[in-house]
Amino acid sequence: MTIVRQPTRAGTRDAAAKLAAILPPTPLFTADIKGVTVAFKAESLQPVGAFKIRGAWHRLTALDEATRARGVVAFSSGNHAQGIAWAAKRLGMPATIVMPHDAPAAKRDSTLALGAEVVGYDRMRESREQIAARLAEARGATLVPSFDDPWVIEGQGSAGIEAAAQMAEQGLGTPARVVVPCGGGGLAAGIALALPEARMTIAEPEGWDDMRMSLEASWIEPVGANPPPTKCDALMTTRVSPLTFDVLSRRDATGVAVSEEETAAAQRWAAERLRLVIEPGGAVALAAVLAGKVAAAPGMLVILSGGNVDRADYARVLAA
Repeated sequence: MTIVRQPTRAGTRDAAAKLAAILPPTPLFTADIKGVTVAFKAESLQPVGAFKIRGAWHRLTALDEATRARGVVAFSSGNHAQGIAWAAKRLGMPATIVMPHDAPAAKRDSTLALGAEVVGYDRMRESREQIAARLAEARGATLVPSFDDPWVIEGQGSAGIEAAAQMAEQGLGTPARVVVPCGGGGLAAGIALALPEARMTIAEPEGWDDMRMSLEASWIEPVGANPPPTKCDALMTTRVSPLTFDVLSRRDATGVAVSEEETAAAQRWAAERLRLVIEPGGAVALAAVLAGKVAAAPGMLVILSGGNVDRADYARVLAA
């Protein structure tokens, strides 16, 4: 897509003000890990069960009335889909979402329940970007990517603005290090802009850790051929965007990869210690800390980015 502007810290503050006008902040929990108090931002408790509502609202409210009337097209495995559908419904806009056939049924059903049209595709054989672009052009609608958009990045960054204020209120100081789940990098880039003094670490599933590889190489590295299966459907991005990579690389962000077993263990820990339902993709940052791949330290903020689980899969995780 053509980038018309760069995301900014001021934009994250504007987005936070917009969100504060319509939604309460998501809770900030604390728990001890190896004797260190760590803060957890529960984006799983958003109305759509994930942080994506932030970028969707900031993006769609930036459109004028005539543009809104022509609708919006997005592509997503589920969380961005629900965020766009929720925002579009509240604004009275038609919404079309391109979703993979293997998207979790709970996410697809929720997107449909919010009034959006769903167009399916084969994740491994078809390009969601091309399908969505054709639909948007044919309908005169606005195409809203899940992470490659300055408004979306700023909207996601509002989570960092909220968390910093909550940490200060709870006497936890300012965020010194933030650990964030990463697919395309929109959430991580937004928080990096919102909290310029914090060290940033992104977490991804093993085999899908293209942002980690890109940050280490200093150029964009795509996911390799035949990536392994993962339960982290929200993080199955095969190539990050220059927009998110640029923000994170300029901030000297680092990355780690976690296994499926570590992710499942983090889901169980969140259920037992925080009483929170966290989906696999939303648990990878917590998994990185629990596995010791990111050392717990004072001032640490961990983002729990989503909680839209497949019930049968989640039951198996808890029973393991």
